[in-house]
Amino acid sequence: LVSFSKLCTSYSSSRDGRRDSSDTTPLLNGSSQDRMFETMAVEIEQLLGKLTGINDKMAEYTISAGVPSLNAALMHTLQRHRDILQDYTHEFHKTKANFLAIRERENLLGSVRKDIESYKSGSGVNNRRTELFLKEHEHLRNSDRLIEETISIAMATKENMTSQRGMLKSIHSKMNTLANRFPAVNSLIQRINLRKRRDSLILGVIIGICTILLLLYAFH
Repeated sequence: LVSFSKLCTSYSSSRDGRRDSSDTTPLLNGSSQDRMFETMAVEIEQLLGKLTGINDKMAEYTISAGVPSLNAALMHTLQRHRDILQDYTHEFHKTKANFLAIRERENLLGSVRKDIESYKSGSGVNNRRTELFLKEHEHLRNSDRLIEETISIAMATKENMTSQRGMLKSIHSKMNTLANRFPAVNSLIQRINLRKRRDSLILGVIIGICTILLLLYAFH
């Protein structure tokens, strides 16, 4: 298990160092480490199987007729070996899972790196065409942005014109109201003036009649 863990650690370290040293170095060239991993994994699985069988025989021995069932030291030893087997099994599966995860990650990185290299090694015509497509896409995005800005300005202008139209309607209605009120005021003033003239005429006639009567009385 210790050698198996060291193998996994060296596999990860070698991949990291190879990736940092050069961008053109292939990531997956550790086939010997992969074969060693498979061999050691099979060997450890066989050893764990044998250890499991031994634990089973020990358990059978403890329940045999010739062994006291209440032997605490014997039961403690059996439990201790079971714990050791469980720890070994857990450690093996954990190390194996880590190794497989590292190898899967390296496979994915290798695939991505191959795609990048194939893209970089493509013909100049394809690269030029890709650049033209990207520029055209950027022009379209700029056009869309300008159109959106124009639409926003038009919408704002429309809202302002609508607001101004409402204000003009309000002013026009107020002016009509005032214009409608002024004739009524003029007619009222005219009526007041006519009544004043009538009162003046009546008062003048009364004063004249009274004056005539006074003169007639004075002369008689």
